[in-house]
Amino acid sequence: MAGLLSGLEQFGLSNLESMDLYEAPKKEEEGDKGDQKTHTVQEQDFLFDKSFTCPLCDREFKARTVKIGKAKLAGSDLDLRPRYEQIDMLKYDVIMCPSCGYAALSRFFKYLTSPQAKNIQKTISATFKPQKEASEIYTYDEALERYKLALANAIVKQTKASEKAYICLKTAWLLRGKAEHLDPEQPDYEAQKKQCQEEEDEFLKNALEGFLAARQAESFPMCGMDEPTVDFLIAVTAMRFEQYDLASRLIANLVTSKTVNPRMRDKARDVKEMIVKKIKEKNAAAKK
Repeated sequence: MAGLLSGLEQFGLSNLESMDLYEAPKKEEEGDKGDQKTHTVQEQDFLFDKSFTCPLCDREFKARTVKIGKAKLAGSDLDLRPRYEQIDMLKYDVIMCPSCGYAALSRFFKYLTSPQAKNIQKTISATFKPQKEASEIYTYDEALERYKLALANAIVKQTKASEKAYICLKTAWLLRGKAEHLDPEQPDYEAQKKQCQEEEDEFLKNALEGFLAARQAESFPMCGMDEPTVDFLIAVTAMRFEQYDLASRLIANLVTSKTVNPRMRDKARDVKEMIVKKIKEKNAAAKK
């Protein structure tokens, strides 16, 4: 799992980088006409400071949060990564206490048992370097640091495999977003893009491992997702890494299931065709 938690040294947590992931327990611009002014929508227009109380240290703090209903969904990737117009909402889904270092995805932040709190206090808070107040917007690098800290917390508190897998999945999506927003004019553009893709693959592989483990041991819904959605995610990710037997089996179940909604069934049919095509291409390449 080398590399998943790299970069946490800025929080004073460089000792966490070798942990085992699945170890068992607003501006206005001048217009074209005279003094007429138009407002250009910017990322900060979708955000506001929301107050939180840390369930670990009981301190109150503020974090940048996306206004409900403000962002417009533009579509989604094959693996269900959502894409919004003018903002990447993924950057704002980790809540981090700047005082003690407790961090989690927003859906899990307030849920913390006493044993989990003790583990975090001992392993993370003891060496955590308090952070400054959140900036007006989060850069991709800042968001990635927060996701990695959330993953470190999830490992330390020995949470379910599904939660750790979900963090890995969303971190991979975030890295994809970062790659899409790199400046092609920068001299190191290709190197940065390659690094993002390599890191994305690493997080996706760990997400796949975690969801497979969770599917065998946990009940649904899982991180807010029903069984067909999780199986579809597993299949698409398995296909990415040429695990075609696994992908084909899960997709076949989705296509033939009478309980899967029509939209998901259509997506599964599309993926089934992709798998067949990729297998043919692989076999053809092997014969050369």
